[in-house]
Amino acid sequence: MITGEIKQKVDAVWQTFWNGGFTAPITILEQMTYIFFLKLLDDKQMKEESNANLFGITLDNPTFGKGLWHNPESDKDVTYNSMRWHVFKDFAPDEMLKTVRNDAFVFLRNLGGTASAYSKAMQDTVFLITDARMLTRVVEGIEGLDMNDNDTMGDVYEYMLGKMAASGTNGQFRTPRHIIRMMVEMMKPTLDDVICDPAMGSAGFVMESARYIKEHEDKKLLNANNLHRYKSEMFHGYDSDGTMMRIGCMNMMLHDVDQPQMLKCNSLSDDNKDTDRYTLCLANPPFAGSLDADDIAPSLRAAVKTKKTELLFLALFMRMLKRGGRCASVVPDTVLTGDNEAYKTIRQALVDQHCLQGVISMPSGVFQPYSGVSTAIIIFTKTGTGGTDKVWFYDMHNDGYSLTTQRNPIDDNDIPDILQRFEHLDKESERSRKDQSFLVSVDEIRENGFDLSYKKYHEVEHVKVEYEATDSIVSRIGERYAQLNTAFDELKKMLED
Repeated sequence: MITGEIKQKVDAVWQTFWNGGFTAPITILEQMTYIFFLKLLDDKQMKEESNANLFGITLDNPTFGKGLWHNPESDKDVTYNSMRWHVFKDFAPDEMLKTVRNDAFVFLRNLGGTASAYSKAMQDTVFLITDARMLTRVVEGIEGLDMNDNDTMGDVYEYMLGKMAASGTNGQFRTPRHIIRMMVEMMKPTLDDVICDPAMGSAGFVMESARYIKEHEDKKLLNANNLHRYKSEMFHGYDSDGTMMRIGCMNMMLHDVDQPQMLKCNSLSDDNKDTDRYTLCLANPPFAGSLDADDIAPSLRAAVKTKKTELLFLALFMRMLKRGGRCASVVPDTVLTGDNEAYKTIRQALVDQHCLQGVISMPSGVFQPYSGVSTAIIIFTKTGTGGTDKVWFYDMHNDGYSLTTQRNPIDDNDIPDILQRFEHLDKESERSRKDQSFLVSVDEIRENGFDLSYKKYHEVEHVKVEYEATDSIVSRIGERYAQLNTAFDELKKMLED
């Protein structure tokens, strides 16, 4: 979560766009994204250059190389150095606009080569700023932001997307980073995984998986084959929103995944033919919506007769995963308890056809300010032959932030407990149904119509309240009245005197 100071600076940059005639929030977000990215690319290379100088080595494959870059749109040669943030930020307004619009932005669009997911996502983009002084003010405002931590970029996006949600102009929202991190840490991705988020948005789950692998298997990445696989083969994603695709690809490039396998498409349509392909799916897919039957892939329609996206995505995970592949997905509470036949079909498939491992109920404020809907996290392994024995239920009360639209940090946080308990599920059998987490046998879940809500199995401990005897209460009331009558008589006597 970003601080009040950063919010004020982002608001100031946003207002600069607004004052310059940009009134569509999605347009402001896109244009700010391009300028942010130019700064972050240069900041990243400056750190790498500093480290290389420290060790006396040459930096391999820098984003901004030495010498000249050929601009395919103007058919002229431009120095790499002139397109770097720390250089052009000091240019005069007219020169800055000329450099950024005609050279740096074109360079940005061509990063990764014409066949990369990033360049495909950038194909139709246009740099819309035409006022030199406005660009100067935007650059000055962004220069004042501390963007040294790549997480800050995600936080800034989260805040800007929140502004868009508040204005009712865009349905996108970013899953809070600490929830993403919790889900990734529970799944523990490795270099052996092939990871996909078919509703990737700004690529938070895929990006956090890349970070986790880099932190835990950094020595293995010294191997050239492993590094190539990490940069170009492991990470996959789909989204139907072009803006989110661009942001997602930019985020991956900032985390050294130069060639992520990402594609703009409707994952639930027949355009997505992925079957038995991935070892890990992580997602917070869109829900509370429905699709036209013609837009749904026949294989998904065959799996569950519904148009509801929350159920179709679960069917998609079951299809996309390899046997033995794992999934952690956010779902609305209706998936856990819905009486409609389609809901029961999906729950029965999770329990009887695959191995359902856990259901974590989350409080309704987790996705504020975008939505107050109650959600849960479902964790399962694709087997195709069943295997569910006991299902772990956890009732998250707090996630470290207030459950209001402000989402201010608080001390209460169940996430460390969730991570610790999920890693030692064998010990959860000692817990009672009165606890915050416990195991439920598959037979009991079947007996309850495959209901997957924590409250269905939780036992509420009723504390017996001992009330005072009725005659004692009546006696005390009589004593009080007597005291009042005595006081009233004394008052009347004083007034008569």
